[in-house]
Amino acid sequence: MSELIKEFSGKTLQEWEDWYLKKHPEAIPMASQKILDMVENLKDVINKIDMSLIEKWVYDLIIVKTFVGLKFQEAILKKVASILNLDYCLATPEEEAKGIDGYIGKTPISIKPSSYTNKAALRENISVSIIYYEKVKNGIKIDFSELF
Repeated sequence: MSELIKEFSGKTLQEWEDWYLKKHPEAIPMASQKILDMVENLKDVINKIDMSLIEKWVYDLIIVKTFVGLKFQEAILKKVASILNLDYCLATPEEEAKGIDGYIGKTPISIKPSSYTNKAALRENISVSIIYYEKVKNGIKIDFSELF
């Protein structure tokens, strides 16, 4: 939509409505149908959510994803510290509560997936350097440019 508004030369809401609907007459019905389809799908699956499914999801979150995430954090801290020829350590629980995942040298670090940069609404207020990572086919790609 932000690209469309750049094309629009009018000034009023009415002009925008007229311009948009003339240019995209099917946009509102199509978007409405997509939303309705999603709502219908949600109605179909909501009754399939039971204690067993919730327990599997919670298990995966707590056991699998937490383990993998913590191992990623340590591997990233270790690799970047090695590149910079510095020591590293993991954060304490109190430091984690402040968004710190560890330290490289004396610098507090937060480690986030690269997709974090696209999720402004979900961001916490992190006042330390962030190392971004991205899972790639044969490992992980690390961006620690904020450290410089």
